[in-house]
Amino acid sequence: MLRTTQIAIPTLVRVKDGALDRLGTYLRRDRRRSVAVLISKGLQSPIPDRVRNSLKEEGIEPVAWIEVVDNDIESSARLFADLPGNVSAVLGVGGGKALDVAKYVGFLGRLPYYAAPTSLSNDGFCSPQSSLTVRGKRRSLPAALPFGVVIDTAVCLQAPRVLTLSGVGDLVAKFTAVRDWKLAFHQAGEPVDDFAALLSDGSIHAYLSHPGFDVEGIRLLATALMLNGIAMEVCGSSRPASGSEHLISHALDATSARPRLHGLQVGIASYIVSILQGANTDRIAELFDATGFWTAIAEDPFSRSEWLQAVQAAPSVKEGFYTVLSSRDVLPEVQHIVTDDPRLKQCFQS
Repeated sequence: MLRTTQIAIPTLVRVKDGALDRLGTYLRRDRRRSVAVLISKGLQSPIPDRVRNSLKEEGIEPVAWIEVVDNDIESSARLFADLPGNVSAVLGVGGGKALDVAKYVGFLGRLPYYAAPTSLSNDGFCSPQSSLTVRGKRRSLPAALPFGVVIDTAVCLQAPRVLTLSGVGDLVAKFTAVRDWKLAFHQAGEPVDDFAALLSDGSIHAYLSHPGFDVEGIRLLATALMLNGIAMEVCGSSRPASGSEHLISHALDATSARPRLHGLQVGIASYIVSILQGANTDRIAELFDATGFWTAIAEDPFSRSEWLQAVQAAPSVKEGFYTVLSSRDVLPEVQHIVTDDPRLKQCFQS
C-alpha cells in the first residue's frame, strides 16, 4: 500500500570528519538538554569518552547512560519503561543492536532520536524499522526515522573492514530489490512509488563513482545507505531496499548453523538474484572486485547446502511479497549458479 500521509525525514544530517565530537553542539542547538545515551557495549576507546566530553562541553546532561548488549523486544521495552521523566531525546551510538534499540525506545517514548553509527554495516541506522528479536526470532518492527543522523567519517573509516563490506553488500541489494518491486507491479499489480525507486537507484550510482576505503568513499557509502532508509519512509514500504535477496538472508538467519553479517549474506544473494533477473550482474561483480568483497567471502566461505535450503524456503518468508523467486522454481538455476559461476566458486563450500 502506498503512503498517503506526510512523511518525516531527518532534520539534522552531518556526515563528516570529527562529527562525533560535535554531538553536544548539535543537541544544544536543538535544545535537547537531557538525553538518554544508548551505546554499544564494549565500544572501543576513545569513542565513549569523546561522546561524554562532547556532551559535557555543551552542558548536555546524560540522564541515562546504557550499554546495550541484547536487542530483544523485552529488554527494549524495559529500557523504555525505566527512562527518567526528564529525557528530551534519545541518542544511539555504536553498531546495529544499540541503534535499533535506541530507535525503538525513542519511538515508544515519542522522543526525537539521534543516530550516531560508528560503522556502516547496513542501512538500518536510518530506516523506519527496528530489527529486534521476538521470542528468539529476528523481526522488523515499526519505528521512526532519526531526527538527526551524525556520522563521523573518520570513525567509520577505522571500523573493521568487514563491517564496511557488509554495508556494500546491503547497498547493492537495491539493484535487485527495485527490480523485484517492478516485477511485482507487472505480475501482481503492486503499485510502485517512482520517487522512492529513483532515490534508491540514484544512491547506488553515487557510490559506484568512488567505491573506495577513504574518507570520500565512506561519505558516499554513508549517504547512500541513509538515502535508502529514507526511500523506505517515502513509500511506507521496505520495497526500495529489500527484495528476494533479503528473503534469502532472512531464511539463512533462521536455518544456518552460523549466520553471517547481514550485508555479507545479502550481497552474495543480490549477485545470485541478479542472474535470475537477468540484470545488473556485471555492475555488482565489478563493485565487489573494486572493494575486495569476493576476497572477504572466500576467506570464510558459506555452506552451499545451507544456501540451497534457504533459497527453497525464501519465498514463504514474507507472505504476499512477490519477487523473482515467486515467478518460477529457481532452485535448479541457483544450484547451477553456486556450483559453476566462476566468481562464486571460492565463496561456497560443501
